[in-house]
This record gives sequence, C-alpha cells and structure tokens, in this order.
Amino acid sequence: MPINRQIIEPFKSLELLAKKVVEGFITGLHKSPFHGFSVEFAEHRLYNTGESTKHIDWKLFARTDKLFIKKYEEETNLRCQIVIDTSSSMLYPVDSENNKLKFSIYAGAALNELLKQQRDAIGLTLFNEKIDLHVPAKGSPAQQKLIFSSLENLLEKKDFTTRKKTSAIKALHQIAEIIHKRSLVVIFSDMFESDGENEELFSALQHLKYKKHEVVLFHVNDTPKELEFDFENRPYKFIDLESGEELKLNPNQVKENYISSITNFTNALKLKCGQYHIDFVEADINKGFDTILYTYLVKRQMMMK
Repeated sequence: MPINRQIIEPFKSLELLAKKVVEGFITGLHKSPFHGFSVEFAEHRLYNTGESTKHIDWKLFARTDKLFIKKYEEETNLRCQIVIDTSSSMLYPVDSENNKLKFSIYAGAALNELLKQQRDAIGLTLFNEKIDLHVPAKGSPAQQKLIFSSLENLLEKKDFTTRKKTSAIKALHQIAEIIHKRSLVVIFSDMFESDGENEELFSALQHLKYKKHEVVLFHVNDTPKELEFDFENRPYKFIDLESGEELKLNPNQVKENYISSITNFTNALKLKCGQYHIDFVEADINKGFDTILYTYLVKRQMMMK
C-alpha cells in the first residue's frame, strides 16, 4: 500500500525550526555552533558559475573534465531523526485502517516532505524489541527517497502472528549513543514498555537530553479505548498484541482500576518530559495525524517568534 502523497503535500509549506543550537551549516533557518564547512564529506554537486572554487574536487575534475563541489555533512539546516515504535501494540486497533503504526508512518512521511523542502538532514530509526533499522541523518535527495521507501515498506506490515514486544528503554539508550551529533529526535510511540519500571523508561528519555539532543515525543494512542477504556457493558475477549495473552471479562469489572493506572502513568510521563524539557504531544489517532502534526508545528512556530 503506497503512501498517499496528497495527504502529506500540505506540510511542504510549513517549517520545522530547531529550538536549540543544532550541528548544521547555517542557511537562514537555524542556529549553528559551526562556521563554514565540516571535514565530513557527504556527496558531490555540480559547480555553478560564480561560486567560490575553494571546494572544487580537482581530482574528480581530472578524471571527468567536469567541475564538482564537495558537499559536507554540515551543509544542512537541521538534523532530524524520526524514531518509530514498530512493536505489535502499535497495530491497535487491528480491525481498523487507522491504527497507531499507520498514524506514525504518515506523520513521519509528512516530516520527511517538510524537511526535504528545507534541505535539512533526516534519518529514520525503527524499533520494537530491538532496533530493526537505523538510517543516520543526511540531507541528500537519495536519502529522502530512502526514508520514504522505508516508511512505505513499513506500511505493508500486517503480520498479527509475529509478536513483537516493546523495549523502548533499551532502544532509546542505544539511539542516544549512536546519534553522534546533536539532533532533533522525534519519537512516535505508545510508550507501553513490555519490561522494566517507569523510572527506567524516564531515564532513557533523559539520556537523549544528556546527549544534547532536542526531543519531541508524540504519545500515540487510541484515547477513547486505551486511555478512557470506553467499551460497552458486555463481555469481551481482550488479547495482548505483544504476548498473545487472552483475558475474558466485562470492562466495568476493571475500568476504574485501569483508568487509574493509565492516568497515573500518562501524568508521570508528562511530568518527566516537562522536567527534561521534552516536548510532549498527546497524539490521539482518532484526530488524524495531519491535525495533530499541523497543530504542533504551528504552535512551535508561534512559540519561537
């Protein structure tokens, strides 16, 4: 199933600005701690008449008789790493086309489109029990096509038999270590950790901040069902998508305790994000990725004026 490009097209007209200093070559949108070019080569581009000849690749000229400029990894506005939770719980609701994973994929594709217009560097990380894919941020057109293709492939995920648990704690610690340059890290996850305590999860988020990354967490959920436990008063069979465990009961039997537990977790997560200066975005899939993402980006722009 290909990504519907018409849905993400409107995001080309928006901007995603860095609140903090990012490691990039300044071109007008973002602050940068660097001046000039870095020493990390990224790719070549054709020389334009009138440009400085300082960065012409003369060895390549000798082989091709054409003038090419060396582009370096720092020649970008912003580094953005999109991180998507691909565990089985993200396939909820399984009987709907609008599940949490699809919401995250479309939001990621919209960000890719936006950053492409800004000539920013973008990367992609997919995780469940482990990191399945990590594409470091780059700003080339080939990279943006790779990100889009990877998201389209992920959209094909419809395997409900392979149980993939969530290990956000392990994944976020790894991501903090393997992103070597300060970046904007945008996470899409329900944050339902299979193992580990809440404090360990909060510590993993703090690790990203310790590494000087700016972090945005989209807490992806089906609010009526997962947060408000809005089910009819009749018997149901609940199935854990990650473990396969089944439980038959009437929702009213557990509703009060469930809401209390999930509310305490969500409030603690919001509190910790506030303490760590992490943007926390409640992302109810029923409102649509476009509404949630657009609202956040506009709010972000207004706060930075």
